Amino acid sequence: MKRSRFLWPAGLTVALLLALAACGGDDGGSDGSGGGGGDTTASADPDKVTVQLKWVTQAQFAGYYAAQEQGYFEDENLDVTIKPGGPDIVPEQVVLGGQAEFGLNWLDNTLATRDQGGEIINIAQVYTRSGMTEVTWKDTGIDDVKKLAGKKVGVWLGGNEHKLFAALTKNGLDPQKDVKIVAQPFDMNLFLNREVDSAAAMTYNELAQVLEAKNPDTGELYTLDELNVFKMSDLGTGALEDGVFVRSDWIQDEGNQDIAKRFLKATFKGWIYCRDNPSDCVDYVLAEGSVLKKGHQAWQMNEVNALIWPAPLGIGVMDPESWEVTKQIAVDFGIVKNEPSDDETFRTDLAEAAMQELMDEDVDVHGEDWQPEEVEVTEGGE
Repeated sequence: MKRSRFLWPAGLTVALLLALAACGGDDGGSDGSGGGGGDTTASADPDKVTVQLKWVTQAQFAGYYAAQEQGYFEDENLDVTIKPGGPDIVPEQVVLGGQAEFGLNWLDNTLATRDQGGEIINIAQVYTRSGMTEVTWKDTGIDDVKKLAGKKVGVWLGGNEHKLFAALTKNGLDPQKDVKIVAQPFDMNLFLNREVDSAAAMTYNELAQVLEAKNPDTGELYTLDELNVFKMSDLGTGALEDGVFVRSDWIQDEGNQDIAKRFLKATFKGWIYCRDNPSDCVDYVLAEGSVLKKGHQAWQMNEVNALIWPAPLGIGVMDPESWEVTKQIAVDFGIVKNEPSDDETFRTDLAEAAMQELMDEDVDVHGEDWQPEEVEVTEGGE
């Protein structure tokens, strides 16, 4: 998005510069350490900030790319660098190390970091509900979590297993004794080859990988009718995912609070754009060089929207009930040694302020009328 430029008479330019110097004019932290003042029409240099994603480039993060492509960051006088993640990148470490102002991760992971002394705080909870599931083949008869007793249960380890363990425990199964936990790679081959009885799958990613594969017995793609899908959110163990966090000391500065509010406003607007224009956002993600194909990204965009919308409290605002579920899982499964303090773990004022500005502009921040699309599943996600 381009802005108009005006040519000023030379004498007037000098006079203006002298006046600014006399007043001690300053751009208020264009390096990301100060405040932007909230005046997005000012001529000050944009505030430069970086956001560290949890995972590789995909529609899971489409709202951030949409905010970039639609000029929403520029509208808020921000120069934003979006850094993809990966299996060897820990967003909390990147933010704590000063390589990014904003990070994205599951809330139980950020709680663990805080418990270990990493002073970070959640400032927006973009995902309203969890996308994690455990899937089984319908022909096995494992149509209830309780029936996983004695079975090979696949799940990603390293902190990704907590929701499943909570679901097993809630259904009377000891994850360490009553099932055989299998370390699952980041694909669905063990499940497709029936080497495990169940497997972890995000609604927006691995579940689609199963549906994009052919049943060797029929030569047709698998369908949801052939699967049992246990959603952690339905089981009451859907710990929150994909929240925005910052360093606690960084956000204490009022200028940085203003930067954060503007960043949230722009990203919320990006997610709203993806809600209303999902195909555009798929294209934005593909343009960033995602290795996932267009068909898979279209599925993912639809499912990610389902995790955000509708947002009863408004996009980005922490739901107290979901927070309590997440906190309890963290305590019960030793993710944290000390019970997290609400006021030190998350704050909602910045998200609420950003949301209010959008509402003042007649932007729908709740998405109550949103409905999922019918997305055609394609072989290999093509």
